[in-house]
Amino acid sequence: MRYLRKKDWCLVGVCILMVVAMVYLELEIPGYMSGITTQLNMPETDMDAIYHDGGMMILCAFGSLVISIGIGFIAAYIAASLAKTLRGLQYGKVQSFSSAEMNRFSTASLITRSTNDITQIQMATAMGLMIFIRAPIMAVWAVAKIAGKNWEWSMATAVAVIVVLTTIGILMVYVLPRFRRIQGLTDNINRVTRENLTGIRVVRAYNAEDYQEEKFGRANDELTDTNLSANRAMTVMFPVMLLVMNGITLAIYWIGAILIKDAGAGLDALNLFSDMVVFTSYAMQIIMSFVMMVMILMILPRAMVASKRVQEVIDTEPSITDGDGAETSSTGIVEFRDVSFRYPGANGDVLHNISFKAEKGETVAFIGATGSGKSTIVDLIPRFYDATGGQVLVDGVDVREFGLKDLRSRIGYVPQKAFMFMGTVGSNVNYGDTADSRTVEDVRRAIDIAQATEFVSSMENGVDGEVSQGGTNLSGGQKQRLSIARAVCRKPEIYIFDDTFSALDYRTDRTLRRRLREETAGTTTLIVAQRIGTIMDADRIVVIKDGAVAGIGRHEELLRSCQEYLDIARSQMSERELGL
Repeated sequence: MRYLRKKDWCLVGVCILMVVAMVYLELEIPGYMSGITTQLNMPETDMDAIYHDGGMMILCAFGSLVISIGIGFIAAYIAASLAKTLRGLQYGKVQSFSSAEMNRFSTASLITRSTNDITQIQMATAMGLMIFIRAPIMAVWAVAKIAGKNWEWSMATAVAVIVVLTTIGILMVYVLPRFRRIQGLTDNINRVTRENLTGIRVVRAYNAEDYQEEKFGRANDELTDTNLSANRAMTVMFPVMLLVMNGITLAIYWIGAILIKDAGAGLDALNLFSDMVVFTSYAMQIIMSFVMMVMILMILPRAMVASKRVQEVIDTEPSITDGDGAETSSTGIVEFRDVSFRYPGANGDVLHNISFKAEKGETVAFIGATGSGKSTIVDLIPRFYDATGGQVLVDGVDVREFGLKDLRSRIGYVPQKAFMFMGTVGSNVNYGDTADSRTVEDVRRAIDIAQATEFVSSMENGVDGEVSQGGTNLSGGQKQRLSIARAVCRKPEIYIFDDTFSALDYRTDRTLRRRLREETAGTTTLIVAQRIGTIMDADRIVVIKDGAVAGIGRHEELLRSCQEYLDIARSQMSERELGL
């Protein structure tokens, strides 16, 4: 509730006042009913008094109805406002997460927390403002109304309340752990569903539909069984409440009958009868208060679990944070000084004492076996992770001293797996914080340099052509070229190509690299590659083996001095092509 705005808190205050007014009107009704009962048992019935009391009962009921509708509107607004605030806070926090935090929570869990969990909180807030505030006020006020009326009736009511509270306590102990488990199982079913939909082509290619259905079935059954277990326990509440309500009515009438019989005929018996009618109404109000609390308690346990999960995301401090905002000239020099790195929770380092320097305008390439740590090296430059040892410097300053936006504004990053956003070709190429400063001509030029003009021009509407979510209407090579165009359009001082050219054919690769050399002259380029042909012309090639530097030099030098590089080269090219 700490995330409610000042306006929302004012509305909560108004809501509480309205609840008090509504309870007051509802608790006035039994008093008028008592007056009517008394009049009906008088020798000479005063019809005007009955009409007056009856009219007041109708006015009280109508006033309570109108106020109840107003409370509903206010409660819905406050709950929706809170949900909006929580979604915004959670989304903003996730935007600041590094890869370590993303791996900790998982995408499926973060989606559940942003949707299902916040919906649970929204429902509990709306119900709470309408019911949870009203129930204790009504219970306390009704008890005050009947206090001192008759100790026998009061004892009967107290016993009923104790039975209700005991039942609620026992059930809460039973269902809370299950509701907590339900949210985790919801994460699991979202993960399985998302995994199946994302990998649908692989599923079909391997005829694995039955296996996927079985896996989903297990997750679905587990969630269903846990839900049923919790909800079956909660269904006990309503029969108990009904039993208590009918039991307290019977008890009050039974005790009343004995008291009236003992009082004999006359005014005392009439007063006892009138008190019994009023006491019954107030006792029902007290029990109804607990019934209403049961209704909210069916929602509250899941909301409590959901709120902890949402709060966990909001309270998580990103491991990658802004530095002090170092000021430096933009030259594009990248240097690694004795850098080591270990993934969070891993047993050992994946990078060991990496050192190299890329001067302004140079092209430095990284090559090595799969899993050797090439991509991890370039991921440390835009601070997707932070080095656990040594220093990564850009323009002579440790990257940890930069503001994240300042650091990343200097970099044009093309990831291993190209990703397209739903929109147009233009919105995907002219993307990011520099979008407003780029023109359509800049976009067209970047597309041309990335060798994407041919297929973009063949699309309906060209640059304004539609790109579906994830770029599913484009081939892997097309997405990769648009991803390269996105980096070129940014006009950075440092280019990072993380195994970017693997999805391209050799002719397109050669033409694209030639155009890129022309475009990136004067800028620093870092290339992670698997193919020797892609990096032969690099100013410096860094050979990585098991997370360490096995050799640094130009192509010709490494053929003579680095056995690891020579083995890779021979596996891809002939002796004649290598000039050996």
